[in-house]
Amino acid sequence: MQAQSSPGAAPSAGAVPAGAPAANAAILPHDLSPWGMFLNADIVVKLVMIGLIFASFVTWTVFVAKNWEMWASSREARTGLATLNESRSLAEANARLGKGEDPVSRLLRTAVHEVQATPNPDPEGLKERISWLLNRVEASAARRTGRGMGLLATIGATAPFVGLFGTVWGIMNSFIGISNAHTTNLAVVAPGIAEALLATALGLFAAIPAVVIYNVFTRSIGGYRALLADGSALVMRLVSRDCDRLSAAPLSRAAAE
Repeated sequence: MQAQSSPGAAPSAGAVPAGAPAANAAILPHDLSPWGMFLNADIVVKLVMIGLIFASFVTWTVFVAKNWEMWASSREARTGLATLNESRSLAEANARLGKGEDPVSRLLRTAVHEVQATPNPDPEGLKERISWLLNRVEASAARRTGRGMGLLATIGATAPFVGLFGTVWGIMNSFIGISNAHTTNLAVVAPGIAEALLATALGLFAAIPAVVIYNVFTRSIGGYRALLADGSALVMRLVSRDCDRLSAAPLSRAAAE
């Protein structure tokens, strides 16, 4: 005959209270998809996620705009370099490129304006002044091509830490929930931790493309600056040729006399 437990006997160690599954079901979120975890996350974690998604959108916007800008600028620079290389004097190059708005055309116009502003030029002094002015035009063009790079650098450097802040905040709230629920059941803890880790994932999602795109454009800008340096060298070559012609003209007249 089996022994019957008395009404006042304590429940066994392995027994589960009858209301526990219902309580756990009420605590646990049913949708653990990324969108569901976002909706169930704490308000601070939500703000972090929204900020990281916006940062990712800014990164790809800069990528598209910068990619088009660098392609167009490099194409114009190569066309201008080809024209300068084919020209035999400043006047000839100015007739072909003088009205352009690209940096190579501005380099040429800078040299032409300085030559025109010096009626009786000393060749060495003229070359030195033109070299200074060309350096300033190169620096101005380089600054324009660097627009947007600061955003990429900032997003790439800070997005992982912003995501980590969201994760720390979410895990802290999960531990507070564990304390309030008086349970260490993993099924209760896991959803909150998953929501917190989603912030870190979004931080990496924003940071990794920003760093890669920043490095790609750094190399592109370096190549573009090299094109501008080639343009300055070709302009200085034309200036030197014109100065040599001016120096040779008096010698020719003296030899004829």
